[in-house]
Amino acid sequence: MPRFVKMATRDELPPGAAKEVEHEGRVYALFNADGVISVIDGICPHQGGPLADGALSGTVVTCPWHGWQFDVCSGKTPLGSKIKLEVFEVKVEGDDILVAVP
Repeated sequence: MPRFVKMATRDELPPGAAKEVEHEGRVYALFNADGVISVIDGICPHQGGPLADGALSGTVVTCPWHGWQFDVCSGKTPLGSKIKLEVFEVKVEGDDILVAVP
């Protein structure tokens, strides 16, 4: 059973916003894509760019370092099916955003 950890509040993540959170040595990227909270691995697999610093357009984030793009809901990229970021389950309880951590 996953363990849920508070990583943000709704006030910290308004629509269109992103936030990077480090927890137990892992970097998570939290996004609010038009009211839907999604969490993916926060490090771009290309060269380690910080995905939470990238531009969010709809549900697609663009890595600020080299332009790789990922869907923040599915972790998929148009670069091919072999590249996919881990997506983490999210629960919102009141104003708290909780993320399932391994």
